[in-house]
Amino acid sequence: MAEIGIGIVGGGYMGKAHAVAMAAVGAVFDTGLRPRLEMVSAASPDSAERYRAAYGFHRAAADWQELVADPKVEAIVIASPQSTHRAIAEAAFARGKPVLCEKPMGASLDDSRAMVEAAQKSGAANMVGFNYIRTPASQYARKLIADGAIGAITWFRGEHTEDFLADPQTPANWRTDGRANGTMGDLAPHMINAALALVGPIHALIAEIETVHATRPGGKVGNDDQGQMMCRFAGGAMGSMHFSRIATGRKMGYAYEITGTKGAIRFDQEDQNALWLYLMDEPEAVRGFRKILTGPAHPDYLAFCQGPGHGTGYQDQIIVEARDFLRAIETGEAIWPTFRDGHAVNEIVAAAFASSETKSWQTIGAAGQQ
Repeated sequence: MAEIGIGIVGGGYMGKAHAVAMAAVGAVFDTGLRPRLEMVSAASPDSAERYRAAYGFHRAAADWQELVADPKVEAIVIASPQSTHRAIAEAAFARGKPVLCEKPMGASLDDSRAMVEAAQKSGAANMVGFNYIRTPASQYARKLIADGAIGAITWFRGEHTEDFLADPQTPANWRTDGRANGTMGDLAPHMINAALALVGPIHALIAEIETVHATRPGGKVGNDDQGQMMCRFAGGAMGSMHFSRIATGRKMGYAYEITGTKGAIRFDQEDQNALWLYLMDEPEAVRGFRKILTGPAHPDYLAFCQGPGHGTGYQDQIIVEARDFLRAIETGEAIWPTFRDGHAVNEIVAAAFASSETKSWQTIGAAGQQ
């Protein structure tokens, strides 16, 4: 085992999640590389020092430039606003340092394209933080599909719906300004990533994106509340997706249904420890969706718990992500999803905006390929 110094840019919601994950991952997975919480930076030196004390970092940095340049920081986690991603990643890669970046990658398609180029030039390990696809249930769904258990995929429906801005009287805040902070920048990437992981590349799409509550107490809304798209996958399957931050009653509506020629799968993140499976080859008298409770037989579950049905949680997904990042650094092998995969998601988001603006189908071409 060898230690590796971790620097985290941003100590808020996701910065804390990554700090906890890095502190726990070695014990959970017995990793070859053992993270050392070396340094944290934030919007101000005072907040960085507060995060250092709270999360157990050795040091706090005055700014991200200091963190990236420090020789004891050997790998970097970017958990800061999208507008900062590109500069931080480029600076880290210029020093040959591996980077795990929270989604969505950068504030624009140009940002993520430049980040992919910087990653390729450096040869350093790189990953994007799509954590929801790492639940044992969704990992098992990927395996079932890859093994042909439900046959050829004919249809996909996905959604990422929440209600944190469902009340039109909720004041305007940082989430209501800037395209990258809207529903298509914030929520849509997770489900698009799931669609690519489960079904494969998207060939073409048509989309509608809208702002339902154009004003809120405190100001105008500068980004989108909800969006929908129909799509055709490169493998021939038909699909549709819906994204919303105003879906009243939905707290973590990351959900999908997949229909195949031999069966079907359903999943909902609000019940993240269960997967619903239908198989056509069962006797008609008992044919129906069965609820599979996740347990030690499913991917990455056993590392957290030996009891079937006891379940894993949100933080555990981040720990699995940390394990994958460390493995990519240790082995030198790319582990999905890389920066290229993150850029592929951004290409589809950009195509959705173009479709909504032109009221036309958009061809993606090679976008979304893994």
